[in-house]
Amino acid sequence: MGRKQTKAGKIRLTEVAKLAGVSPITASRFFRNPEALSLSKRERVDSAVKELGYVPNLAARALASHRTEVIGVVIPSLTNNVFADVLLCIYAASEGSRDPIQLAITRYSILQEEKVLRLFRAQKPAGLIVTGINQTAESRTILESMNCPVTQIMEIGDSPVDMMVGFSHYDAAFAAISHILEQGRRRIGFLGARMDPRVQRRFEGYRDAMKAASLFDPTLVVTTSVPTTVTLGGTLFADLLAQRHDIDAVFCVNDDLALGVLFECQRRQIAIPRDLAIVGFNDLEFTASAVPTLTSVRTNRYEMGRHAVMMVIDAIEGRRPQEPVIDLGFELMVRESSIPQST
Repeated sequence: MGRKQTKAGKIRLTEVAKLAGVSPITASRFFRNPEALSLSKRERVDSAVKELGYVPNLAARALASHRTEVIGVVIPSLTNNVFADVLLCIYAASEGSRDPIQLAITRYSILQEEKVLRLFRAQKPAGLIVTGINQTAESRTILESMNCPVTQIMEIGDSPVDMMVGFSHYDAAFAAISHILEQGRRRIGFLGARMDPRVQRRFEGYRDAMKAASLFDPTLVVTTSVPTTVTLGGTLFADLLAQRHDIDAVFCVNDDLALGVLFECQRRQIAIPRDLAIVGFNDLEFTASAVPTLTSVRTNRYEMGRHAVMMVIDAIEGRRPQEPVIDLGFELMVRESSIPQST
């Protein structure tokens, strides 16, 4: 029979060390820096941990080391494909690290973000990855007091808390509108949902590109604060047509809306791109498979996740980046929905 186990949480590190035939210091080092132990000792301690069911006390270790061995990640949503892609790469890039990922979701609420940041500060993480650059004054103060590496992701700005990796949403939207204008379109509608700070910067890029061409008109703009769906794209497009039946192009702040516009055009027998050009944002997988294929702004989501977690891990290990801000840029993926059909 196997060793009788006590209730979870009652096993002490000294018992693990005794069963493994090592000192308590060696057993502790197994959790903090296993590479420092010989293979034989690692295997003995690992076997003892499994046999006893020992679970490290993270709170006690935080008091001893002044931090927990976790990397906190704060994102607005798990249902948004963009953040799901970023998170996928964060987990992939952190695999093998001794600092596991601890995830928190804010649901796009600045008050919830403050709450989770306070919680992380109390837990003393080894590092932190947080979405965006528009934190409240309170959240900014919390981040600056974290005493750990912090990487802001999804965009770039002039005042990073510590490190930053992303791209300019303004420049990306400006480039998208410039492309549409180059195709001879002049009445370009704007469809926006959720309207978080990153989406607002896309609107600013649209607005300024249209103003530069002396074409901006508020009646070309339809937005809502509700979450994005494909169905919503069709609804917003119908609202836009009700107030501007003469539009010849639509810029959507994400690909879900763009797909909804495409479906609504098909229902109304509006030919794409002959009668209307459509451009989306983020370049999700389906954009290249739609019929017709959808032009979109490609954002380097996977690279963003990889850079974010590696910057934090390197900083934890004392290798601070020479450039604390990384601009990954963007790429306009021009497809059938925005260019004239060949004759």
